[in-house]
Amino acid sequence: MAFDRSRCATYLAGQLAKGFSRSLRERAAILGFSPGQFPVLLELWQEDGLTQKQLLDRLEVEQATLANTLMRMERHGLIERQPHPQDRRAQIIRLTEEGRELERQAIEAAAEADAALFDGFRQFERELMIEYMRMAIDNARKL
Repeated sequence: MAFDRSRCATYLAGQLAKGFSRSLRERAAILGFSPGQFPVLLELWQEDGLTQKQLLDRLEVEQATLANTLMRMERHGLIERQPHPQDRRAQIIRLTEEGRELERQAIEAAAEADAALFDGFRQFERELMIEYMRMAIDNARKL
């Protein structure tokens, strides 16, 4: 039997993620951040002053990916690193003023990108799809 991508939920989820990233990229470029930086920003807007290890645990990304993302964010003036007061090996990652001021517009941009993907959906369809996606993600975490 041939593999039919149009009937494979994980393939379609990947395509959906790519579509969201493209949609967010256009909006984010105007504001000065990238879609890959958005999860880091969300965590720091929720709790500023995390270590890289804390961010790794919350974002579930590879260490090298996060290190590169943080380096770009620092270079673009969105974050700054400060020495950890108790652990000389760790650094505290804090938003700069520019990073904090970006919050409202960035969240609006992400909401617009999300809404564009669900264009034509009725509210209950959107909510049901999101619930199914959460269930699949929970299952994937058990693997």
